[in-house]
Amino acid sequence: MDYVVRGVRAEEWPRARQLRLDALRDPAAPVAFLETYEDAVVRPDAFWQGRTADAAEDGGGRVRQFVAESPEGAWAGTVTVLVESPDGPVRFGEAVAVDQAHLVAVFVRPEVRGTGVAEALFQEAVAWAWSLSSPRMERVRLYVHEKNPRAAAFYRKFGFAPSGRRIAAPGDRGEQELEYVIEREG
Repeated sequence: MDYVVRGVRAEEWPRARQLRLDALRDPAAPVAFLETYEDAVVRPDAFWQGRTADAAEDGGGRVRQFVAESPEGAWAGTVTVLVESPDGPVRFGEAVAVDQAHLVAVFVRPEVRGTGVAEALFQEAVAWAWSLSSPRMERVRLYVHEKNPRAAAFYRKFGFAPSGRRIAAPGDRGEQELEYVIEREG
C-alpha cells in the first residue's frame, strides 16, 4: 500500500468537505452515516471550516480526523476519532461509563477497498487513541448498522468484538446500531 495516513489540516477543509460528500453518495451511506448528502451539501463553508479545524492535528485533541493520501495527493479514505468521557457530552444513547475513543465517519473509496487502506486508517486511529494520556482511553468503540455486514466483518477482522449493546438506528424504521469494542489490555 502506497498511501500515507495522517491527520487532516485545518486549511484542507474543502477537501474534507468533498470527501464527506463523496462518502454520503456511496451506496452504503444510508446504513453507514447519520446524515444525508442532501443535508450536508447545503451546509455553509463556515461549518466545514470549523469541523475540519476541530478535527485537525492541532485542533485541541478531543477529535481527530485521519485521511489516507496517495503519493499523488488523492484522498482515498478517512476515519474520525471522538474522545468520550463520562463527564462529556452524550453523543450516542447515554453517557459513557469510561474514557474511550469512538470511531466514526469511516469511508474508503470503492476503487481502493480491499487494498489495505481501511486497515491503515484503523491502525493509525486506534494507535492515536491508545497514545492519549489525559484522559487515558479504556477502550475504543464504534457502531455498525445491523444491515451493514461488510463493515461488521471488517471490524471483527481488525479485532473489534460485539459488546452486546444496541441503540436505535436513526430514523423510525425499527433498525439497530450494534456497538463493537476493543478493550485496553492491562
